[in-house]
Amino acid sequence: MPIVLTLRQPTQIPLEVDFVRVETVRTQSTDEVKATPVQYGNKQLTVGEFFDVTGSAADDSHLVFAGDCSRVKLIGAGLTAGRITVDGSAGMHVGAEMKGGELEVRGNAGDWVGAEMKGGRIRVLGNAGHCLGAVYRGGRRGMTGGEILVHGDAGNEIGHTLRRGLIAIGGKSGDAPGFNMLAGTILLGGAPGIRPGAGMKRGSIVFLDGASAPPMLPTFRRSNLYSGPFFLSLYLKYLQDAGFPLPPDSLTGSYLRYRGDFLELGRGEILIRDVAC
Repeated sequence: MPIVLTLRQPTQIPLEVDFVRVETVRTQSTDEVKATPVQYGNKQLTVGEFFDVTGSAADDSHLVFAGDCSRVKLIGAGLTAGRITVDGSAGMHVGAEMKGGELEVRGNAGDWVGAEMKGGRIRVLGNAGHCLGAVYRGGRRGMTGGEILVHGDAGNEIGHTLRRGLIAIGGKSGDAPGFNMLAGTILLGGAPGIRPGAGMKRGSIVFLDGASAPPMLPTFRRSNLYSGPFFLSLYLKYLQDAGFPLPPDSLTGSYLRYRGDFLELGRGEILIRDVAC
């Protein structure tokens, strides 16, 4: 039985819950959880002033946030183990700097999902905002491990300075995916924005819907035609088994390969599914 935090009513002022952690609440009583501090605008209040708390995470290390949490920030920030479910939408910084465990949002999520994430899995069943898996301003690296799966759409700068890990977007995506990318893999299933891979040094960006792929930057060069890249077939089979929405017939066919960005190391690649397949 999980411990459930039910938001009594939506809030217009952001509510930060980064002190509510699975590894802590699994050893606490409901009264102790209610006494956990939260940041409400410029005031520090407690969980119990906003949430009803029921159940226990002692047996399954499972924490559930229920209600409209679209203005609740930092859910699952720094998660190391266990499971968090958001039974609805979530605010900004979901799973930021997460190191392990699983986090599922059953609605939409705000900006900075999995920012500077180090491990674990984040799944968003709805849409996500900008800077998913990205580096914070002034930082050195974005996501360095784990996976982020978004079934719907996502915004700009997906995987900004991505160092390692998997990001998969089932729907549309914004501009500049893989900006300054260092390594890792980004899979884009729907119609994308412009300037993919700008400044990328290594790694792979894959357009599963070749018909909607944008023009490549002039600092990328067409290289060759892949017939079902082996690493990609493994990823796609894994996503298919996980119930992730993939474009029809994406597990078969060939991919056009572009190398770049030649303003940087030029060891990155962009793969575009050949629409003739």
